[in-house]
Amino acid sequence: MKSVLLDFRTGSLSVATVPPPALKPEGVLVQTQASAISVGTERAVIELARMSPIGKARARPDLFRKVLNRARQDGLINTAKIVRNLISMPLPLGYSSAGEVRAVGSRVSDLSVGDRVACAGLGFANHAELVFVPRNLTVRIPDAVTFEDAAFTTLGAIALHGIRQADLTLGETVVVVGLGLVGLLTVQILLAQGCRVFGVDLDPTKVERALGLGMQTGLASDDHGEIRAAVLPFSRERGADAVLLTTGGKSSRPVELAAEIARDRARVVAVGDTVLQVPRRAYFEKEIDLRLSRSYGPGRYDPEYELRGHDYPIGYVRWTENRNMEAFLDLVASQRLSLTELITHRFDFDQAEQAYALLKDGASQAPIGVLLSYDGDKAQEATVSLRSPRPRAEGGVRLGVIGAGQFAQGILLPALRACSGVTVTAVATGGGLTAAAVAKKYGAAFCTADHEEILASDDVNAVIIATRHDLHAGLVARALRAGKHVFVEKPLAVDEAGLQEVLNALEDVSAEGTDPPVLMVGFNRRFADFAGEVRTRFAGAPLGMIARINAGTLGGDHWTQGPEGGGRIVGEVCHFIDLMSYLCDSLPRLVQAVGVPGEGGIVDPDTVSAQLSFANGSVGTVVYASNGDDRFGKERIEVFGNGVAVIDGWRRLEVFRGGKRSKKTGRTGADKGYVGETKAFVDAIASGAWPIPLDSLVATTRSTFAIQAALRSGTVETVGSASAADGDGTETVAPGVGTAP
Repeated sequence: MKSVLLDFRTGSLSVATVPPPALKPEGVLVQTQASAISVGTERAVIELARMSPIGKARARPDLFRKVLNRARQDGLINTAKIVRNLISMPLPLGYSSAGEVRAVGSRVSDLSVGDRVACAGLGFANHAELVFVPRNLTVRIPDAVTFEDAAFTTLGAIALHGIRQADLTLGETVVVVGLGLVGLLTVQILLAQGCRVFGVDLDPTKVERALGLGMQTGLASDDHGEIRAAVLPFSRERGADAVLLTTGGKSSRPVELAAEIARDRARVVAVGDTVLQVPRRAYFEKEIDLRLSRSYGPGRYDPEYELRGHDYPIGYVRWTENRNMEAFLDLVASQRLSLTELITHRFDFDQAEQAYALLKDGASQAPIGVLLSYDGDKAQEATVSLRSPRPRAEGGVRLGVIGAGQFAQGILLPALRACSGVTVTAVATGGGLTAAAVAKKYGAAFCTADHEEILASDDVNAVIIATRHDLHAGLVARALRAGKHVFVEKPLAVDEAGLQEVLNALEDVSAEGTDPPVLMVGFNRRFADFAGEVRTRFAGAPLGMIARINAGTLGGDHWTQGPEGGGRIVGEVCHFIDLMSYLCDSLPRLVQAVGVPGEGGIVDPDTVSAQLSFANGSVGTVVYASNGDDRFGKERIEVFGNGVAVIDGWRRLEVFRGGKRSKKTGRTGADKGYVGETKAFVDAIASGAWPIPLDSLVATTRSTFAIQAALRSGTVETVGSASAADGDGTETVAPGVGTAP
C-alpha cells in the first residue's frame, strides 16, 4: 500500500510503498476513503523536521534533556547510535480520516466488515490507503454524512472538547482567537450551541469566511486596543464570558489578549499550541480561570482507553474522545455544521506531495481544509518485495527480523551487521512503516506486517524477535517448529504458560530426531568483557554478589508495566539474575523479595530488593530501584569471593585482592556485551553449541516468576525445574544444548 511519510532528518515528504498494517485484536483495519490534513499541526511537524539538529534541540528542549541523560548513563557513542536510528525512521503524517472496515479484531464485537467509520489518532488514522485503528478511536458514520465530511471528525472533536472545557451555557458571549480550521469548526459548534461569537484572526479572508458561516461579528487585527474596543460593545460592556485560543505559533500575545477582553472571572481555554506566558497580574485581578484542552477529550493518551479498549463508564465520564467524535458527526448529520465551506483544496492521494506544498510559507493561497481522496477499492498486498533474494551462503545467517523498534535498530541490527556471514533477508513490524524503512536500510529482500511470512520463508534460517514481551514465547515456539534459529530479546516469556510453550516446542523438535535450532535470549551483560574477566578471576569459590540498578521511573501507562510487558521484574531484572548465574557458574534455587509499593495498575512494584541462593552456595542481591535520580550512575555490580570486584556503569572495573587494587577503563565507553552476544549467536549457528544453556535460560526466567510470587506471598520461593519432563532440575529438554551446574 501507499502512505505519506516524513523524513525527520531532512523534512522531505514522499508517498511511499509500504506493507499494510497487521490486524490486532483491539481494533479494525480500515480502507481509507478520505483524510483531512491538519494544516497547523502538520505544518509544525514538517517545520521541526526541517530544522538543523541544533534547531531541533532548541525547539524540543525536553527531548534534548532526555538524550543528555541517556548519554551520561550509556555513553555518547551508544546514545548517538540510538538517536541516529530513531530520527532515520520515517514519520507517518495525518490523524483524521474516514473509510470502510475491512477486517475486525477478535476483541471488537460491535463493528463489522463494511461499516463506514471515522478514525482518529496519530500513528493510526494516517494518510495511508489502509490503516489499523483501535476501537475507541473509531466511530460509525451516520448514513447522512459523506466520507469527505467524516474525514474532519478528529478535528471537530478537538474543537468540541475545547468548548466543553469552557463550560458554556446558552447565550454566553465567546471570543474565538484564531480562525483556522479548528477555529472555524469551533465557531460553528458555538453557534449551534446558542452562543454569541466574536472571531479574531490576522487574515481578513478567514474572518470573512467565519462571518459567512453565521458568526455575528469579528475583526482582522493584531491591535489589542482595537480588538478590545470592538469586543466590549459586542459583550454589552461586560467582556467575554469565555475566550477560546485556537491559535499556534511562538507568541504569547493571544494569551495576553484574552485577559484584556475577558470579563471578571471568565474562562480562557487554550485549544491550540499556544505559548502560555501568562501575565499574572492581568489574570489575577480578574481571577480568570485558565484551562487547557487536551486534544479530543477524556481518554486521550491513556493506553488503557485508546490501545486496550477499556471505556470510561458514562455515569462518570459523559464525553470521552470517542463520544465527542460521535457528537460531532451527529451535528454534521443534522446539517448544523457546514464542512463543504471549509474545504479549500482537494487532491487525489497520489498528489499528496502537491497538497503539502500548500503548507509552505509563501504559498500563493493559504489553505484551510485540505482533503485527500483515495481509491477505496484497491486491494492491498501484505508483503512488499524490495529485491531478489541474494544467493544463499553455505553456513551463513539469513536473518528475518520480527519487530524493529528503537532497540533493534539502534543496538541489535548494527551489531549483527558487523558479524561476518550475516544477511538481513526480511523485516516484519506490526505497522508496516518501520519494516519498509529498516528493510531498505539493510538491503532486505522483502518487508511485511505479517511475521508468518518470515517464518514460512525458505530464504530465512534465523530470526530476531524484538517485539513486545507478551509475544515472545509464542513467536519463539513457532519459529523453532519452523526450523529457524532464534535470538529473542529478553524476556523469554512473561508467564509459566508461555515458557512451557517454548519447552514443548523444543521437545517436539527433538522428538523428530534432529538437533533443535539454536535458541538464545538477549541476556547481553554476561558477554561483556568485564563480566568475563570477573568470572575468570573469581572462579571456583562461592560468591556474594550485589547488583544495584538505578533504573529510573516509568509511569504505570508505559507498555512494559502492563500485560504486554509483564512488568519490570520479568522484563529487566532477568538481566541481572542471568549475570549472577554466569559469574558464579551456578543456577538459582531459592528466591525471596520485598518491594516498595508502586502506583496502581502496574504488574509488580518496580522498586524491589530480591535475594537469590544458588546451587553452589553463592548468594546474590538485586536492588532494582525506580525511585532514584537519572544523574546518578545506572548500574553497579559488586562481587565478593576472596577479593572484591566492582563493575561501575560497565565503563570501569576495579579489583581488590591481596591488599592490591587494579583498575580498567573501557576503551569505547560502556560495554554491556551487545557485540559479544550477537557474535556468540552467529557462532552458535555454525557450531550448534548454545551460547547460554537451556537450563540456565529456564532457571533465569522462572526466577523472575519466583520473585513475583515472593512479593505476593512474603515467603521464600523455590525456582522451578529447568526441565519440562521431570522435577529434579537436571535434565534438559533438547539433547546437545548443554546444562549448567
